[in-house]
Amino acid sequence: MKKKFIKKISKLKLKPFNRYGKIVPKLSWHPINFNKKTGYGSYFLKFKPGGKSFKHKHLGLEEFLVLKGSLKDSDNTLFKTGDFVTFKPGSSHFSSSSKGCLLLVFTRGKNKLIK
Repeated sequence: MKKKFIKKISKLKLKPFNRYGKIVPKLSWHPINFNKKTGYGSYFLKFKPGGKSFKHKHLGLEEFLVLKGSLKDSDNTLFKTGDFVTFKPGSSHFSSSSKGCLLLVFTRGKNKLIK
C-alpha cells in the first residue's frame, strides 16, 4: 500500500477550491484523499481573509477541525482554533472568515449548492 505523507502544513500546495464545479473566491484546498464523484475523503481548506463558502446542503456527514484562525457560520456560531465541528446529513449553511482560517475537512458524501 502506497502512503502519502505531508511533512509541513505550511508547505501545502494549495489550488483554487472548485469542489462544486466552479471556483469559490478566496478559498483554496489541498485534497489528501478525496473522491469528487462520491464526495468521500479529506482535504485541507483555506479561507483567505474575507472568504465565504457558497450556501450548500450536506447530503452526507461532514466534519472539520479548525487548525488555525476562526470561521463564522451562517447562524453566527464562531468556530475557533481547536474546535471540531460536525454537520449532519440534511443540514445547510454557509461559512465565512473575516481574518482567514485553515481547516482539516472530512466528508462522507456530496454537498448540493443552494441558490
